[in-house]
Amino acid sequence: MGEILRTGLNVLNVIILAYFFLINSFYFLFTVLSLFGLARHRNLTAYVNFKEIFRLPLIKPISIIAPAHNEEKTIVESVRSLLSLEYPVFEVIVVNDGSSDMTLDKLIKHFQLERSRRVFRKVVDHKPIKKIYASPAHPKLVVVDKVNGRKADALNAGLNVSRYPLFCAMDGDSILEKDALLKMVRPFLEEPEKTVAAGGIIRLSNGCRVANGQVQQVGLPRNALARFQVIEYFRAFLGGRIGMGMLKSMLIVSGAFGVFRKDVALACGGYRPDSIGEDMDLIIRMRRHLHEQKTPFEIRFVPDPICWTEAPEVLKSLSNQRNRWHRGLLETLMHNKVMLFNPRYGVTGLFAMPFYFLFEMLGPFIELLGYIIFAVSIALGFVNAPFAVLFFLVAVVLGVLLSLLSILLGEYSSERYPKRKDILILTLYSLLENFIYRQWLTFVRVVAFFDFYKGKEEWGAMEKKGFAQAG
Repeated sequence: MGEILRTGLNVLNVIILAYFFLINSFYFLFTVLSLFGLARHRNLTAYVNFKEIFRLPLIKPISIIAPAHNEEKTIVESVRSLLSLEYPVFEVIVVNDGSSDMTLDKLIKHFQLERSRRVFRKVVDHKPIKKIYASPAHPKLVVVDKVNGRKADALNAGLNVSRYPLFCAMDGDSILEKDALLKMVRPFLEEPEKTVAAGGIIRLSNGCRVANGQVQQVGLPRNALARFQVIEYFRAFLGGRIGMGMLKSMLIVSGAFGVFRKDVALACGGYRPDSIGEDMDLIIRMRRHLHEQKTPFEIRFVPDPICWTEAPEVLKSLSNQRNRWHRGLLETLMHNKVMLFNPRYGVTGLFAMPFYFLFEMLGPFIELLGYIIFAVSIALGFVNAPFAVLFFLVAVVLGVLLSLLSILLGEYSSERYPKRKDILILTLYSLLENFIYRQWLTFVRVVAFFDFYKGKEEWGAMEKKGFAQAG
């Protein structure tokens, strides 16, 4: 019996080790591709004056749609940021999604809002709109006050009210750099018929000094949880999405900052109102629709337009956020499971969807199982020293290496941290995140499985300090 148990555990250890090696190999491939992608992008834009784009006659106007729910601490700075953007023609549509705090009152007071009789056509469904406001002092600003229906529903309301052929979906608690739209619109100028969506970089405002709607000074957060998240964001955007984009396999344009063709989004029915992961869901449904129509398309990642957002700094808020993200992933993949391994959907069905299913969706279960089986094997004396070292190298050291490469990519792409000490601190935290923090996040995502199958739909409360206080 003991020998059978030893053999079984050893086989499972080898399988899980191979899984860890395979997933880290993919991430390493994405990181290498990202380096080439960043180098190519820098070469292409080295002599581009983005101010010249401002004067191009073919540049399309953009509707910026920013859903806001209980964002009283950040909404004024966010809207100031949006109104100060450098772009020829745009409108800012803030959708107050049934806030129970002072979000709407602050908007009315700070931007001198008045009731508007704006007429719009209801193309996609959403919860009832109570009032629409405009600002004589800020003619680009429109505020929609509606019954709460969550973010996807608020975005649909914004889509209906919007007037322009491109729309930028973002969070109401985020800040765009002034030239972000000018940089983001480039793919739509290069391939106007094929480009249907583009995403940019999301970076954390925690530790930064924000004034007049812009990040004035970049700094590292003092909070340990926020520092771990800085590394995660580098890894996700610079080490992941650039590489996936080069493989034409990007399935997510972040809900905090993405630009889309309105006609394609409406052809897909807009956002699914009951979707938790509305950003990924829209991209996959756009891909599905365009594949079925046999229409060539591009979904691009642009590595230099930057959106700043506040990361949670307490465990409860971070747990709620990651639980919701993973439930959104599960829901979206299950809703579009017909695309999995389906050659009809090209690289989306044969690579992108299987990758997210096998490694992003199932990854937490397999990783947690791996830790448990490995610990049991060591306790029973079934693991020899060379295998233990190999397991550690594959499960931990490769992860550290990927984090370090992502930090370097971050500095290569934008060079925002002025102090060498900041880079050294991030390097230290890239080591520390593999002990306790990573395992805790794995557990949170496993819990999300059970919450999803129990039908949990709540977003979970998010405690925010506001731009000036987040550290």
